[in-house]
Amino acid sequence: MWPATYTVAVTAPDDRLHGDPLRLGPRAVLVPVKAFSQAKRRLHLALGEPERAELARAMADRVVSAAHPLPVAVVCDDNEVAEWARTRGALVVWEPGRGLNGAVEAGVDRLRAAGVSQVTVAHADLPRASDLALVGEAPGITLVPDRYGNGTNVIALPADAGFQFSYGPGSFARHRAEAERLGLPTRVLDRPDLAWDIDEPGDVIPVAVLGPSGP
Repeated sequence: MWPATYTVAVTAPDDRLHGDPLRLGPRAVLVPVKAFSQAKRRLHLALGEPERAELARAMADRVVSAAHPLPVAVVCDDNEVAEWARTRGALVVWEPGRGLNGAVEAGVDRLRAAGVSQVTVAHADLPRASDLALVGEAPGITLVPDRYGNGTNVIALPADAGFQFSYGPGSFARHRAEAERLGLPTRVLDRPDLAWDIDEPGDVIPVAVLGPSGP
């Protein structure tokens, strides 16, 4: 268990999820995770549904492990994902029907209310992720783009910044503009291990041949 100063437990409304609350400190990692069975549908030409679900879960496992030694919160609206998160020792932030941007904003707000001052938001489809704790070491906002400089794979920011998330195609430019709007110090971090995400069938093969670097 990580050193802690705060304790919080957030579960599904019907309380089907339970267990010891996760202890949080001033920094934490937030991972939005879509239902494994619904993830990565654009890979249908390369992988069947069971394989896509297995890949999604393996990548999410990798990202949670990469957060060590920081505590992890998983924001989701799927019971299977929530149960998986709790087996990994993560806090479950239950936010159904919010969409990705709304769910991440709600997750950051929950962590801020629990006393977390700095949050690193990392997508769950980073099969080479490592050392996420290093992303949030600089003051202000840190942006980690994907390998095309288009999407935003990781963002570290003050929990009370009031940052408006805008994921989707071209999100890196929008997130950089949002950081400038807030007037906070901003750095762009080039991290090959965090720049590689899985969106298209062609993304899977380069990762697969990496062996230990992939899930």
